[in-house]
Formats: sequence, C-alpha cells, structure tokens
Amino acid sequence: MWFLRRMLRIPWTAKKTNESVLNEANKRRSLVRTMRKRQATFLGHVMRRGKLEHLVTTGKFEGKRSRGRQREKIMDGLATWLGTGKVLDTLTAVKDRDLWRDMIANAYKEGT
Repeated sequence: MWFLRRMLRIPWTAKKTNESVLNEANKRRSLVRTMRKRQATFLGHVMRRGKLEHLVTTGKFEGKRSRGRQREKIMDGLATWLGTGKVLDTLTAVKDRDLWRDMIANAYKEGT
C-alpha cells in the first residue's frame, strides 16, 4: 500500500482508505489468493506422493477433542476456495493432475 500511495502521489496525511487507493490504481489484493494457490499446489503434491504427509493430512487423531470452537482445517478452507464443497471431492480431484491444475487456475482467477 505504501508503494501504491507513493506512485499515485497521495500524501500520508490524506484520509483515504486502502480500498479507495486500490480502486484508484485498478489493483486487487492478492496475498490471500496467492497463499491459497500455494497451499493447493502443495496439497496436490503431497496427496499424489502418498507418504507420511498424506496420512497426516487425511488421518484422524485419537483421543478427545479440545473444548471450544473447532479450528478450521486447511482441507476445509481449500475445499470451499476451490468450489468443491466437500473434502472428499477435493481428495478425489487431486488424483487427476490436469483437473487439479484447472481447478486451481479457475479459483485463482475468481479470487476471494
């Protein structure tokens, strides 16, 4: 944001929101989209490999669950971002590399 403000010659004393600066520069925030894309490509790599990381990602832990609100799992976040809705559908889509790449590319274009 600092760099965009410098390029647009907006003084630091101006009361402009970050959203208005982004609109003025015709830019979108891309950090979250980039993080999700990297998570999805790494997940595809791990799932196709089928080693210990695969078991950790898809396995269940023994014992009681902790109290309070359950944490959001990476798999649930990626399933909603990719538009599959269910984790099982996401795991089956990982097997086909071309389909997986297309899903990631489409989700990255749409953005969140």
